[in-house]
Amino acid sequence: MTSLRETLRSHLALIPATATITIFMVLPILIILVYSFLAPGDYGGGKPEFSTNAYQRLLFQRDLFDQMVFDPAYLKIAFRSVWIAVVSVVGCLLLGFPVAYYIACQPEERRNIFLLLITIPFWTNLLVRTYCWILVLRDTGLVNVGLMRMGLIDEPLTLLYTEGAVALGLIYTYVPFMVLPIYASLERMDRRLIEAARDLYSNRWVALRYVVIPLAMPGIIAGAILVFIPALGAFIAPDLLGGGKNLMLGSLVQLQFSSARNWPFGSALAMVIMAMVLMCLFFYARSAKKNGGGIKH
Repeated sequence: MTSLRETLRSHLALIPATATITIFMVLPILIILVYSFLAPGDYGGGKPEFSTNAYQRLLFQRDLFDQMVFDPAYLKIAFRSVWIAVVSVVGCLLLGFPVAYYIACQPEERRNIFLLLITIPFWTNLLVRTYCWILVLRDTGLVNVGLMRMGLIDEPLTLLYTEGAVALGLIYTYVPFMVLPIYASLERMDRRLIEAARDLYSNRWVALRYVVIPLAMPGIIAGAILVFIPALGAFIAPDLLGGGKNLMLGSLVQLQFSSARNWPFGSALAMVIMAMVLMCLFFYARSAKKNGGGIKH
């Protein structure tokens, strides 16, 4: 009787969490999934007719003779999104790893101050922070004006509304997501391992490669996932810094739900992004499982 009561209490305790996950996560995903298999409405939205045209449109378009022909336009947008997301991950890693390592090597009372400084950008609205990069990168911005005054260039460089500007905005936005996981891994690092490597006549680079980086690998993988997933579906940075010239998946989804009002196609794009995210999480889970038997200290 007692075990039955405990089981009942445990199930009752799970009801709030289960209801929250169902209402705010599972149900919206199911709605998007259903919409992706509907036909586009005559005046926008969708109409209750089963159709796979939204998924076919990802790869094929109808020509003048109403025949399906291969169209790589949306594939190019997908590859561009993945490419910029990967560049953002690499940029965040190159910037975030030294910062995380430096913070982890500081005394404990100073670490909290540095971590606070890392999180300060989150206190400001993302739209405002991204828009500030327009003031920096435009033809009359700080970069071009500074280079022209130093005599390094004669005319403004095209920095804004490029893929580089989008990647820069994404790196600036998501670099804290790389710093914090790496710091969490390096914080628990046993400094005696580095000392042992130095005692064995290893220089700093060798110790970094064979001791520090393997210990930080779980944080690097977690940070890469945390940066890649939101960068893949980002909307604000591509829209403001890309100027709508180089569409990414997030911008394309927003366009379908707003201007084009093709909700089934927008839902299909959202499902494709979700599939990419699930693939990333799957590879991360496999990597975490393999690293489970790594160095313990």
